[in-house]
Amino acid sequence: MLRSTADERTIIFADYIIRTGCTVRSAAARFGVSKSTVHKYLTERLPLLDAARHTEVKAVLEHNKAQRHLRGGAATRQKYLQRRESAGNTVK
Repeated sequence: MLRSTADERTIIFADYIIRTGCTVRSAAARFGVSKSTVHKYLTERLPLLDAARHTEVKAVLEHNKAQRHLRGGAATRQKYLQRRESAGNTVK
């Protein structure tokens, strides 16, 4: 049985991350809370509420953590491509 609104939010965050496989940051943006809040709920509250969900969420978070360096590299590459294109457009 859920005890509070925070418990309900924890389950909602967990279900969303399991369903979409999204990052903590994007889940936080989706629900309008800080990423610290989402992370705290999922790592501290969820194991006490639902161990099975916690195991699923943990797997998604570990996958996202393993992929983090790839997403960061892609974002940096895109940033510099855009800069190069902008510089090319201003010089004629």
